[in-house]
This record gives sequence, C-alpha cells and structure tokens, in this order.
Amino acid sequence: MNIDLNADLGEGFGSDAELLKLVSSANIACGFHAGDALTMHACISEALKNGVAVGAHPSFLDRENFGRTAMYLPPETIYAQMLYQIGAIAAMTQALGGKMRHVKPHGMLYNQAAKDPVLADAIARAVHDFDPELMLVGLAGSDLIRAGQHYGLTTREEVFADRGYQNDGSLVPRTQPGALIADEEEALAQTLEMVIAGRVKSVHGNWVSVNAQTVCLHGDGEHALAFAHRLRASFEERHIAVTA
Repeated sequence: MNIDLNADLGEGFGSDAELLKLVSSANIACGFHAGDALTMHACISEALKNGVAVGAHPSFLDRENFGRTAMYLPPETIYAQMLYQIGAIAAMTQALGGKMRHVKPHGMLYNQAAKDPVLADAIARAVHDFDPELMLVGLAGSDLIRAGQHYGLTTREEVFADRGYQNDGSLVPRTQPGALIADEEEALAQTLEMVIAGRVKSVHGNWVSVNAQTVCLHGDGEHALAFAHRLRASFEERHIAVTA
C-alpha cells in the first residue's frame, strides 16, 4: 500500500529543510500569502535534492491574514492570479533542473473552491491551460476535484491529519470548535483510519467516507517535525510506503 505525504512549505517556518527529508510532496508558497523569491528558490532546491515532488501552493492575495480571509473575486481574476503564481514556481523549478508536478491551493482559496463550482472551475482551468500534465490536489470529494476531472487533469484527493471533519466531508472552519486536533495520538489514529479504512469520524460522531490519496502534514504547527517522524514510523510499521 502507498500514500503520498505532503507539506505546505516556504511559509516562513523553520522546519522546511527537515520536513523535506520526510515528505514525498512539497506545496511551496508563491508569495501571495507567504514566501518570497529567495525562499521559493531555496525550498525548491532542497525539495529536488531530496527527491520530493515540487508543487505550487497558490493563494488569495492576503499576506496580512496568511491567506485565510474569504474573498469573492471574478473567475478571470482568480484564473490570472493562478497563472501568475504557478508560473513562478514552475520557472524556478525548471531553472534548477526539475519539473513542477502539482498544484494545491492554500487556505481560504482551497476551502472555498471545495464548495464553489465556479471558483473551482477557474482554478482547474488555469492549471489545465498552464500544463495539462500537472496534478491538481484538493479536498477529498470536493468541487475542486470534480472540476479537475472535468478538465481531464489527474487529481489527488487530500485528507488532513490534524483537522476536524464535518458530516459532509468538509473541514470544520478554523473559527469553530474542533477545527484543529492538538492531541498527537488522536491525529495519528485519524490519519491511519483514513488511509487504511477510507473513513473519518466527524466532530458530530458520524463516520464519513474519504478517498485518502495524499495526507497533508501542516508545516506551521509547533510540533510538526516530531509528528512527521511519528507518522512516518507508523506508516513503516504497517508497510505503507510513502511516495509521490
């Protein structure tokens, strides 16, 4: 059994280099919510050195709130901003001798696209028009995954180790109780249940089916590195190979 383990990197936290030794895919901030040219370049270089798949992590233009503010922009604005951001990561990756493999939206852009077909379409169309060979990563069972499939993109359905789920398979908003799982044992148990059994228990106590093709490990958590080591060890114990 295989699983992809991804992390959102290049966001200004100190654990990027170590996490890149543990994950199989890296989603690199494109400057709209975090990161800058030098950080992107260093992160991509380190990812390629470790054989980690490089991806773009585009966002709403919202550095003040780390890309977590809801925005309602015209589809053509989203389309253009997506091309601008993924183009930066692709260019740097190419200059370093690699090839960008995937795109995963960040924060509120990601969450809104999970439930907004028009927004999801603008994102998927931009990815397709830039390079139809790119993979689009989105919340398992979401409108973003469906939009990617509509454009013929390869999609990868994502689950979260440390986030609470609602009955419809969406994430609990960060402003609500149960959004974040602070207990490592609970996060570990939830991840294994999603990967092995294809289900997650919602904050309301119901089992929800999920297609876990990639697991997100947040790189901004206080104990991100320690949890990454524990997660890798748990996968190895169960003969689950971590690969992009």
